[in-house]
Amino acid sequence: MSDLIADIAVNVPLKQLFSYRIPECLIDSVQVGIRVKVPFGRRTINAFVLRIRRGQAKDLKDIIAPLDEEPLLTPELIKLLRWAADYYCHPIGQVIRSALPAGLGSEKSTTKILKEPLYKPLNQDIQPRGKTQQELLQFIVQLGVAGLSQIREHFSAPHAALKRLVEIGALSMGEQELIRDPFLTEKIIDDKCLTLNMAQSKAIDGIIPSIKQCCFSGFLLHGVTGSGKTEVYLQVVDQCLIANRQALILVPEISLTPQLVARFRARFEEKGVRIAVLHSGLSAGERYDAWREIVRNQVQIVIGARSAIFAPLQNLGLIVVDEEHESSYKQGEGFRYHARDLALVRGQQQNCPVLLGSATPSFASYYRSELGALTRLTLDRRVHAGDLPLVELVDLKEQVVDGELSNVLIEAIQQALEQREQVLLLLNRRGFAPFILCADCGESFHCPNCEITLTYHQQSNHLRCHYCDHVDSVPECCPKCQGLNIEPQGAGTERLEQELGILFPSARIARMDRDTTSRKGAHQKIMTEMLARKIDILVGTQMIAKGHDFPGVTLVGVLGADSTLNFPDFRSGERSFSLFTQVAGRAGRASGGGKVYIQSYNPEHYALTCASEQNYHSFYQQELPFRRELGYPPCGHLVNLVFSGNNNHQVQIAASQMGNYLTRIAESVEVLGPSPCPLARLRGKSRYQILLKAPARPALRYLLNQLDGEIKRLPRQVTMHIDVDPVDML
Repeated sequence: MSDLIADIAVNVPLKQLFSYRIPECLIDSVQVGIRVKVPFGRRTINAFVLRIRRGQAKDLKDIIAPLDEEPLLTPELIKLLRWAADYYCHPIGQVIRSALPAGLGSEKSTTKILKEPLYKPLNQDIQPRGKTQQELLQFIVQLGVAGLSQIREHFSAPHAALKRLVEIGALSMGEQELIRDPFLTEKIIDDKCLTLNMAQSKAIDGIIPSIKQCCFSGFLLHGVTGSGKTEVYLQVVDQCLIANRQALILVPEISLTPQLVARFRARFEEKGVRIAVLHSGLSAGERYDAWREIVRNQVQIVIGARSAIFAPLQNLGLIVVDEEHESSYKQGEGFRYHARDLALVRGQQQNCPVLLGSATPSFASYYRSELGALTRLTLDRRVHAGDLPLVELVDLKEQVVDGELSNVLIEAIQQALEQREQVLLLLNRRGFAPFILCADCGESFHCPNCEITLTYHQQSNHLRCHYCDHVDSVPECCPKCQGLNIEPQGAGTERLEQELGILFPSARIARMDRDTTSRKGAHQKIMTEMLARKIDILVGTQMIAKGHDFPGVTLVGVLGADSTLNFPDFRSGERSFSLFTQVAGRAGRASGGGKVYIQSYNPEHYALTCASEQNYHSFYQQELPFRRELGYPPCGHLVNLVFSGNNNHQVQIAASQMGNYLTRIAESVEVLGPSPCPLARLRGKSRYQILLKAPARPALRYLLNQLDGEIKRLPRQVTMHIDVDPVDML
């Protein structure tokens, strides 16, 4: 007779599954999707069961024990994870670890299920003597069953009375799970279903048939800033719920989550709809509880950042990807997946429509819509016919600039403050200054682990590397020449905040960047104060440009535009256009109009002129010929192979050998490199890269499939990462 065999995924850098025998005593408890403890070499590790089959298990080791009472992975999710592992050329065990909430995929999980005592009436003929005991028993009898937390809301210090009631047999005590609720202290805002304009109605009517027919369709909702895309999301999600199916909403940053969650809670929670949130800003326990509720089909809507694409929804009826152009949907390290692309794959696998929304669509999505692979839905006006902001390009060559602000922008800020309006200022560099310099000898200060200068942070008075987080104290004198003239060079958000404080001493100024929003709830606090008009000027990095709706903002300023525009990447024009258009769209959303100033030494660049006109199609038409001529996405496909190790010579030799091998076997694939990465040293590792470029995916897929044997020949000290469809090639 054949045995039951479990094929499991192990969190090791190996692509294959491993087979183990399921002992007779564990047949009822081992299921697909649970964690199990297994022997692996000389150690015992945790692994995931992905398949159970019958076969001959003569030489197979036994599973030691299951670790879960219920599956953490659904069959639908396992299918997606296995597809992603194959497409992104990443070991399946490590893919699963990346998909799960923190702690569940690791060996030492500290996340526990919270439980509390649960009391039920046992014998109502028993009459306790004390008044407290009598009132407590009557309270529980009326409810039928009561948890300790519920009892504490009505009785202070009930423990002694409860213990006595259990002892005399009036109550029985059990346990119930507690769900950690991230919304516990948040109030539900007021909401009303807005009147749709013709373009919104047309977009919704285009999506609804796919929801009702339970079939995959890809949609690109291209709507200018303030055109009411969120209301479209809300109404199509409502149609999804009417069809008794679940909805998944993805946002690019956790800073966007609170405002979107508030809108969804206001619209749906009174209808009894359960909403779960998944993102890194929650505690490990909150994410674990949300995951288990989703697996149990107790959640109808999931909202989250990139990793929420792996939410274990079994009856998925709609996926919405908000701000789909954002590069933060691409994981930069380890399992380098793109959540937007996986959303389209998941929609195909689970037969549901996928709605991508943006005011500045990614080139990939717009190109697909031009080819007919996505249905483009257009919202070309702001809701209620509000005007788009007036954008002025400030030529810094013609300005006398003292500090970071031009005179024309200073005057505009002063006027906005006098009219009690709010101001947003974008400077996409955090810290006080990008580097400090000895004015006597020209010495600058570099990170010992990375090939980059250390950023000066004045408030904490230290130098910090924004890649590896190395921190140095600020030297009193130059270590090279002993000079005392050490000065900060350039400006970041911290310096701009200080400059504004001097120029506008009575203004209430706040800063939103990674330094000020690292603590839990910090994003929400700034958002709440902006909406309550407790902040006059908000300074920030690109996170202030992403989807926020601040009705009081009438003026937006963009500083340091040239650093984004001249970044050494073929996507720099696209990113600049997108960033400037998005941040400009924060102005005048309630009153209509508004004013935007973009400071630049190159205001004639087509990315800036098109952003000033909010003209995406014009930018697309001017940018596309460059992409087509060079074979870059979306007119071609890329894979980046990144080699890293402690010894620069070893890394260089390994990359050269791989480059020679690829050049010999490549057909219809251009092999570029190896060459040092733009950041040739990062976190103590030397880095080289080989870029593979092809007009079609099959040639790249074939080439990657030939790499397994060659990868095994790499020295142990050298690691190679495969980045399929790279977004950032630093």
